[in-house]
Amino acid sequence: MALSDIKIKALKPGIKLDGTATSKPYKVTDEKGLYLEVKPTGSKLWRFKYRFAGKEKLLSVGRYPDVSLKQAREQRDELRKQIANGIDPSDIRKAVKLSHAGQLSFEFVAREWHQKFRHRWSEKYALNTISRLEREVFPFIGSKNINDIKAPELLAVLRRMEGRGILETAHRVHQKCGQIFRYAVATGRAERDPSTDLKGALPPVRVKHHASIIEPQQIGGLLRAISGYSGSFITVCALRLASLVFVRPGELRHAEWTEFDLEKAEWRIPAEKMKMASVHIVPLSKQAIAVIESLKPLTGTGKYLFPSIRTITRPMSENTVNGALRRLGYTGDEMVGHGFRSMASTILNEQGWNRDAIERQLAHSERDGVRAAYNYAEYLPERKRMMQSWAEYLDGLAAGADVIPIKQPLRG
Repeated sequence: MALSDIKIKALKPGIKLDGTATSKPYKVTDEKGLYLEVKPTGSKLWRFKYRFAGKEKLLSVGRYPDVSLKQAREQRDELRKQIANGIDPSDIRKAVKLSHAGQLSFEFVAREWHQKFRHRWSEKYALNTISRLEREVFPFIGSKNINDIKAPELLAVLRRMEGRGILETAHRVHQKCGQIFRYAVATGRAERDPSTDLKGALPPVRVKHHASIIEPQQIGGLLRAISGYSGSFITVCALRLASLVFVRPGELRHAEWTEFDLEKAEWRIPAEKMKMASVHIVPLSKQAIAVIESLKPLTGTGKYLFPSIRTITRPMSENTVNGALRRLGYTGDEMVGHGFRSMASTILNEQGWNRDAIERQLAHSERDGVRAAYNYAEYLPERKRMMQSWAEYLDGLAAGADVIPIKQPLRG
């Protein structure tokens, strides 16, 4: 006989419909496979019994009264439709469960994190980040529930990289995994970040310093050698501008004419070209503007200040500046294109310029990504004075003057 709400409310734990006592759960049938199981604790659970492919199966439909009699029957009817269409409702339940579990996997959370934050990074940095995770992490812990991953499992992933001699990559992956775990904590999918337990578990990376000339007399010799370079004039201009603006070699090579405002004496490098995806302003000294102006007749109608010798649609090769330094007689242990940055940083700090202004001009990474995005113009008036002072200092060294770094910057 079919159930009614009155009958259901009258059901008591431990007492069957016929009045007999029991210490076990008992069931009261509705119809078409639906029944209510009454537990000794008093809870009442809807069950649906059916046969599929010759096997008897059972599904939970919910708890009464959270699921009413009417709702339980509607669910039963929907399940019966699936069976009539040759679909096993149990398979549907399993698929939904697996889908939910997939959303808790390390790989799912990592990809979600990557999509959410990639707009803050350059395209290259975003691609490198996800590629490294796909190559080094996902094959080993990607399918695991992110909340179940313990420190030793993460360490095993990092040890594989260390064993292959890519310790620096292991440290970078450790850092990114920490960010992913913290994102999982913030979104309610993990209780803690196990990467914090691995502090000191990997050997430190030996810092590689870019070869650079920092002695004033030797800097003067380098600048005179650049002026006398017998190679391409465009390469000479690249070397001169590198010394004056001390941006990263890749930023110099990809400099585009549209990024320069010579009236304002500024070069604005777009965020997508910068390592930390934040706009970078380079104040241009009079000397830097003169170098740029001298390039206009040669490359001013194209896209890049320093185009490839093969095609104007691509930037200068990454080997051009270093190759020119080699032809000038400087080995890779003495000076490289990146060394102009170390040169400027060392001398400007010795001269007593504001360290924060120097770091901002070098576009070194800001720990607070949001702060970095909005503070690209920080210390700009002081940076303008500093860049002009730096250019005049280099002029003195190139002229052979006995210029000694002063402890306080000229404020002219």
